Amino acid sequence: MKKLFLFFFIFTSVCSYAQKEDKAAYISRNYIKSEHYIPMRDGVKLFTTVYEPVDKSKKHPVIITRTPYSLSPYGEDKYPRGLVPSMLFIKEGYIIVYQDVRGRWMSEGEFVDVRPYISEKKGKNDIDESSDTYDTVEWLLKNLESHNGNVGLYGISYPGFYASASLPGAHPAVKAVSPQAPVTDWFIGDDWHHNGAFMMIDAFMFYRAFGKPRPEPITPDKGPTSFIFPTQDNYKFFLEMGPLKNAKLKYFGDTLKFWNDLMKHGTYDDFWKARNIRPHLKNIKPATLVVGGFFDAEDCWGALHTYEALEKQNTGNDNFLTMGPWYHGGWSGGTGGWYGDVHEILCDINPEMNSATWYQENVEFPFFEKYLNNKSATVPSEAIIFETGSDTWRKYETWPPAKSSARVLFLHKDGLLTFTAPKEQEGYDEFISDPAKPVPYDDGIHLQRTQAYMRNDQRFVSGRPDVMVYQTAILEEDIVLAGPVIADLMVSTTGTDADWIVKLIDVFPDDYKEPATADESCKMDGYQMLIRGEVMRGKFRNSFEKPEPFIPGTPTRVKYPLPDVAHCFRKGHRIMIQIQSSWFPLVDRNPQKFVDIYNADEKDFQKATHRIYHDKTNTSNN
Repeated sequence: MKKLFLFFFIFTSVCSYAQKEDKAAYISRNYIKSEHYIPMRDGVKLFTTVYEPVDKSKKHPVIITRTPYSLSPYGEDKYPRGLVPSMLFIKEGYIIVYQDVRGRWMSEGEFVDVRPYISEKKGKNDIDESSDTYDTVEWLLKNLESHNGNVGLYGISYPGFYASASLPGAHPAVKAVSPQAPVTDWFIGDDWHHNGAFMMIDAFMFYRAFGKPRPEPITPDKGPTSFIFPTQDNYKFFLEMGPLKNAKLKYFGDTLKFWNDLMKHGTYDDFWKARNIRPHLKNIKPATLVVGGFFDAEDCWGALHTYEALEKQNTGNDNFLTMGPWYHGGWSGGTGGWYGDVHEILCDINPEMNSATWYQENVEFPFFEKYLNNKSATVPSEAIIFETGSDTWRKYETWPPAKSSARVLFLHKDGLLTFTAPKEQEGYDEFISDPAKPVPYDDGIHLQRTQAYMRNDQRFVSGRPDVMVYQTAILEEDIVLAGPVIADLMVSTTGTDADWIVKLIDVFPDDYKEPATADESCKMDGYQMLIRGEVMRGKFRNSFEKPEPFIPGTPTRVKYPLPDVAHCFRKGHRIMIQIQSSWFPLVDRNPQKFVDIYNADEKDFQKATHRIYHDKTNTSNN
């Protein structure tokens, strides 16, 4: 078995490499690459790479990706191994355009993280990402000979933000835009904060290189180097770093402007509000396809709430949503059929299952073909959602589904979780939260934040005394959760602040029988698969703008939404809820004292006793 697996791995790796070489060869034979400095209205020039089909016998649509991550390889004689979105667009002959955004890599100007949108531009110096996109499109239409007059934009993650930012005041030629895992709100739900809690490891890892200044246009080979870690154990590194302010004192100094901004803006102030693109997604003309992954650790929230904002604020444009079983960008390549150790079994059961390819062929490419290439392609359903557990694509007329009904799970004594409210006059569970010994977010020793933590087995913490565990009886029928999950807790603390992390978990049977063809190393008996987990920084429970301390010992409601799910809990499984007050080093440590955490001292960190109430008067539910 081991020899067969090793051979298979080598074989598929060689095939994958050969496919990459074939793609590069195809692109170089069928495309002409050119590099340009495109002038913006204020005179700043943005470095842009154009891949134009050799075939000039017909007109071609244009698709643009604007990015802060470089256009490598630079040089008109150097071709990449692939072009986005997929080879389907290359075979059809789309004109592919990449652009270094203002102030990044080879483009001129000053870079601003998630540059705010200017709704009323009063002159040529009032620029934003919308105006830069508009000026780029205008130049392309005047200078490319073989375009058909239709332009689309596409991007994943940060480039997804630039796709969203192109929508307000879009150029008339822009007919289709696909923001995918788009950065949307960096305080409420994406990347650096979730409900006001600082996502420390992601911010530190990203800005240690990305945030270093670039005084002049440069290529990546001459770019800044990253911070070198003294250990491969991120839990150990960040715990020994101490309070957040030590990142600047020990490692960054004043070299990282946006890290300093993160430390200065600890509430949802005007700095963060200006960087929220959602209020500006109004009167949108282009068709939109918003894409995200349910297991995307970075921007799952952004995809769901960009779609929501477009739906609520527009009536005339075609707006679609696709959410799959993907990590960050997992739909753009590979098999896409990825969500935990469960994937190993699924591939054994159905080797043809490939959610990324299915999406590319049945959703993404037809979307752009219809709006950019004037093809009679089938328009995607309003919402195409992959339901994990049953492993099925579902099509909905609205998202969340209009015909769903709300179900409430209540916490009870002895770790029980039921659909009936508690009847006891008194009841609570109590645990001590110690910032010196925070609950780890994932098992094992890692340096980088793992992609897999969002669906991994939670048994590694379910026995800790500072993790409260509640689960249902064995389910007698399938239960499907589709839409938002609301955590509604009644809690108290002996401190004046606390984080609350709620995790929704699918518990496999202890006698779970793997398929006979499954890899013997893949044991799913009793697996506690994380379906959704989310944090709320307690002081923001009533307002992200005006934090409030807890009154020690006073029962207090903490209610907040978790990002949407689409999951089938199968008959014979259980539903589990875990509740804890640290998730380290994914989330920075809460001192459990009402202070400015970004400037807190070591002496501010204190143990606290937390209670979760589940009596007739003070119910906690999800």
